[in-house]
This record gives sequence, structure tokens and C-alpha cells, in this order.
Amino acid sequence: MRINRYIAASGVTSRRKADELIANGRVQVNGRPAQAGMTVGSDDRVTVDGKEIRPREDRVIIAFNKPPGITSTSDPGRRDNIIDFINYPRRIFTVGRLDRDSRGLILLTDDGSLAHQIMHSSNKNEKEYQVTVDRPLTDAFLSQMEKGVRIGGRTTLPARAWRSGERSFHIVLCQGMNRQIRRMCEALGYQVTDLVRVRIMHITLGSLAEGTYRELTFKERQDLDHLLQQAKSGRP
Repeated sequence: MRINRYIAASGVTSRRKADELIANGRVQVNGRPAQAGMTVGSDDRVTVDGKEIRPREDRVIIAFNKPPGITSTSDPGRRDNIIDFINYPRRIFTVGRLDRDSRGLILLTDDGSLAHQIMHSSNKNEKEYQVTVDRPLTDAFLSQMEKGVRIGGRTTLPARAWRSGERSFHIVLCQGMNRQIRRMCEALGYQVTDLVRVRIMHITLGSLAEGTYRELTFKERQDLDHLLQQAKSGRP
């Protein structure tokens, strides 16, 4: 791919402006100044003003069904780290976290800007969980989970929650405090026995088998970019 097209495909600027960036020495390929008209491939590292870029269509975005016992870290010192477990052929990292005891949907990507936008709490990105607890639910419990629960000196933001069984419920959050659902339940006298994240924004776990991953579909990628752009601009 021509270098100016590569830059334009990353969303940084147009091809014409990309040529200006190259001429001004602001683009490097594998640590060396880029040359107008040169071609680059997926194995090349392209930076603009020191920031690595990648064409949007070449971004890695995968949905992984994390088993319990796997830690959402890239630390090679942890034998249970998620990166070694997945063993993806390119360098990727998690978008947010899912605690070690929990299971379900987690996204991974090689696009740092994308990860930041998804994780940024001001974007109000929904995350849905299916939760099982150690004793029958009460209406008062569900009502309090929706209104907010005092944990760690803070009250959690309002949420949506509904019963799915005698001891199970779904809850939709727009924030991500550490072990939030487990701590909310504990504060109300319940213990979580199973916690599964089933949705992040419009991306669902579906029938994805535990311990496996899939690439996001073209439509999911399109919708993701659209939702993040809406959030960035402040539109509903």
C-alpha cells in the first residue's frame, strides 16, 4: 500500500495532507523518514509525529469469551495471563478488564486510541452482565442495585437490573469500578456465585464458546466507530 494511502486509511488525514506530512519529515517507517511514493505493508511500523498508526481496516479487534481463572493482563510473569492464553499472532491488549473469577466477553485490540475511547467512562458505554447469587433475590435488592450502592466510599451510578431466575439477574452498567458487581452484592448481603459479561455496547457474547475468540464483523466495526464518534461529539 502506498504510504499516503496508508496514512489516509488510518483516519489521520487525507492523502494530499499525508504527502505534506511526509515532505515535512513528520512520518517515519520502521524508525526512518518516509519517502513519498514508498509502499508499506502490515509488518511495517508507521508513525506520524512519533505516534504509531494503522489503517482502520487492518486493525485487530477480537471478542473473546474469557474462562474463569484467566487474568486480564499482558504481564508475562503471570502464568494465567490472557495474552499467552489466546496466543494471537499479533501484539494485542485488553480493552478494560474482567476479574479473574468472572467469565464472558472481553475485547482485545492493537489500537490504543480505540481502547481508550471504549474505556472512557464519559462515553457511557453499556456493559451487560448475567449474575447468579447464593440465595433468592428480593425486589428490594434489585431496586437498590438499580439506584446505586455505597461501596468504597462512593455510590455506584444508577443502572438497569432485572430478574432472570430465582437467584439470577441481569444488570447493565456504564462504569467499571474494580469488582463492582461483586462488591455491590456483598454490600447488600449477597455473594456472587457466577458472573458472566454478555455484552459490551452492541457487541454480544452470543454462542461464542468459552476459551475461544472471533474477529468482529464488518458491521460490528462500522457500528463501533459510529457509536464512538457520536460519544466523542456529544450527540445522543
